[in-house]
Amino acid sequence: MRLSGLQKEVLALYRHCIRECRKKPEASRDHFLRFARSEFEKNIKIDKRDFTAIEFLLRKGRRQLEVYSSPGVKDIQ
Repeated sequence: MRLSGLQKEVLALYRHCIRECRKKPEASRDHFLRFARSEFEKNIKIDKRDFTAIEFLLRKGRRQLEVYSSPGVKDIQ
């Protein structure tokens, strides 16, 4: 199965989130992993042809990743 460009972007963002989780302190790493997974699962039912919503969520996800990946953020609720 070939993936569209947007699908590749979503997978790349997910992989980036997982990589960033590994950089967090071990005690809170699981919190970051669960948060990332839940954010992606919340939107799993979006139609793959709803480009506007997907692009919006990609932008939102990248901004969140930028904030949470900063070294000052040690844990997430």
